[in-house]
Amino acid sequence: MLTTIIYRSHISADVPVKILPGMVEKASLLNESHQVTGILLFNGTHFFQILEGPEEGVMTIYNRICADRRHHNVVELMRDYSPYRRFGNSGMELFDLREHDQSTVLQAVLDRGTSRFRLTYDDRGLQFLRTFVESREKENYFEVLPADLWDFIPDMTGSLQEEHGIHFRPVVDPLGREITALEAISDSPQSAGEDEDKYIANLNAVRMALMKAGKACPDGMTLYLTILPMTLVAVPNAVDTITDAIKNAGLVPEQIILGVSETEVIPGLNDFTEAVKQLKQAGISLSIDNFGDGSAGLSLLTHVQPDRVRIASGIIRDVHRSGPKQAVIQAIIKCCSALEINVIASGIEQPEEWMWLEAAGVIDFQGSLFTPQGTSVSWPEYRAAM
Repeated sequence: MLTTIIYRSHISADVPVKILPGMVEKASLLNESHQVTGILLFNGTHFFQILEGPEEGVMTIYNRICADRRHHNVVELMRDYSPYRRFGNSGMELFDLREHDQSTVLQAVLDRGTSRFRLTYDDRGLQFLRTFVESREKENYFEVLPADLWDFIPDMTGSLQEEHGIHFRPVVDPLGREITALEAISDSPQSAGEDEDKYIANLNAVRMALMKAGKACPDGMTLYLTILPMTLVAVPNAVDTITDAIKNAGLVPEQIILGVSETEVIPGLNDFTEAVKQLKQAGISLSIDNFGDGSAGLSLLTHVQPDRVRIASGIIRDVHRSGPKQAVIQAIIKCCSALEINVIASGIEQPEEWMWLEAAGVIDFQGSLFTPQGTSVSWPEYRAAM
């Protein structure tokens, strides 16, 4: 199986450009030993490489590339399969874009290709190449600092107050050093049961969570709770029940966000939309959670405009290394920005994930990176390289 990987990376500051020809010569011999071919482009700052060959050989080479300290911010743009090689004439060839006139550089690069692809840019891989050569995607290059330039210092002024049977998971603005919301999570598992019983049990769990959270939630703090979307439809007067529970807990509707998961099936979308209207009329905000993991996605936003969306952690994982994930998240951010919907990134575990998302425009985060102990927040502090 012929595998193709395309990646982009940034040359390390301490690497002199004059070593590149020798580096490429050694890499070309290694590639040939694994039957891997391709082309390497360099524009003075960034590398762009197409690797092609047997899957095992390509992955061996690519893993070595990712571990090479002579560059950083390695982003995989494409992983695909093809019956033909685009650049099959050598193990690897360096193409320094600084040595060519802008008007002729595209053709000069394409002339290095095999005859089948020499006259066309219809191929997806070559479209990536053209975009890099023409520098049309630079505004989307969010490059992150090395993770070891950040320390995460626990806030010693106090831990999150806990109530028996419930704990809190904060939503934080790391650079602003602010907790913007607290998600109340019940410690009691809910039984599955029949649909009707399941939704009644879910509503009762929300009521109990509100009562317990109301005792521990700081005054005026935004409180985040999750609910099954069809609970709002299947249980009569569900919104009134929630509103009463908010009042009985000593809270006000305006500080409550109800999160519904996109992965939950919503068979009666019109009925759900009507329930959301009732929530909004009561002053309660709505969040769509696990955004990007379900089948509704952007289509759901055409029916219901929530106040927040919480991007699924699966999309966020290793976003700093994945071009496809970056493109999806940028699309979500752009769409939500146009609709004035706040975006929360959940499940943050690595500093690089946070840095990339912060650069892309996300402000609010959740994850073990900021709450490693679960009961206190760790704030990022930048430190100069040693």
